Amino acid sequence: MAGRTILVTGVSRRRGIGFGIAAALADAGARLVLHHYAPHDEPQPWGSDDVDALLDDLDAAHPGCVLADVSLDLSGAGAAKELIQTATQAAGRLDGLVCNHARSGGDGSLFDVDDEMLDGHWRVNARSTILLTRYFAEQFEPRAPQSPTAPGQRLTREPHDDRSSGRVVWLTSGQIDSPMPGEVAYATSKAALAGVTKTVCAELLSRGVALNTINPGPVNTGYMDPETADRPLDELRAMEARQPFGRFGAPEDAARLVAWLMSPASRWVVGQVITSDGGFSLG
Repeated sequence: MAGRTILVTGVSRRRGIGFGIAAALADAGARLVLHHYAPHDEPQPWGSDDVDALLDDLDAAHPGCVLADVSLDLSGAGAAKELIQTATQAAGRLDGLVCNHARSGGDGSLFDVDDEMLDGHWRVNARSTILLTRYFAEQFEPRAPQSPTAPGQRLTREPHDDRSSGRVVWLTSGQIDSPMPGEVAYATSKAALAGVTKTVCAELLSRGVALNTINPGPVNTGYMDPETADRPLDELRAMEARQPFGRFGAPEDAARLVAWLMSPASRWVVGQVITSDGGFSLG
């Protein structure tokens, strides 16, 4: 992926999936624009990291790979457009977009949720992801009519190579495979992404942009550690013991798949929701 520039959102903690994705893309030669919002992590059980130190470490391992970084609350009106504009001003045209950011916490069961909970998760997890994808794709010129054609009319598409194509990866969650009690607002917002993947991808293809969505399964980003767990340890240990490989996922497991989907090697994989969970969904 040398010469390609990719925007990755939600890169604020070393234990996070976003940092794992950024490191994997840098390993593959990509240049990066990184989004982060540490204030979201500070009240969580796992806490926040020193983002400047994290970025310094990434750049030290791959000198020059980080072209820019942006701290931004993606729940705000206009935030998605602002992030894409800031990224392109700093780095030029973006070749890829990885929407890894998510709001966690402040959730509840069906009998706890209210307008504020549902809207808060929707704004960050679904609305900003869809709008980021729109503004990213608008960098690419339409290659085919975007309105319905008349019956029998042929749709002429211009051929394009991998270097003139865009790639987008969204992250959904495990609600597509099993219940997530107590996380109704989060699961709803993530389910929207999985549900609309094919529709959005079909429209993106008119600009030569391909979208895929992944469900990374249970990945330990700190919320499964004894010191920072957000649920009973007995419950976590019992769940871990049932895993086919005897462990939960690690950020690098998800990162390898994202890096492949960002590369030309995945060009025949389009509009898919891919579960990569080490067999967790098999029961």
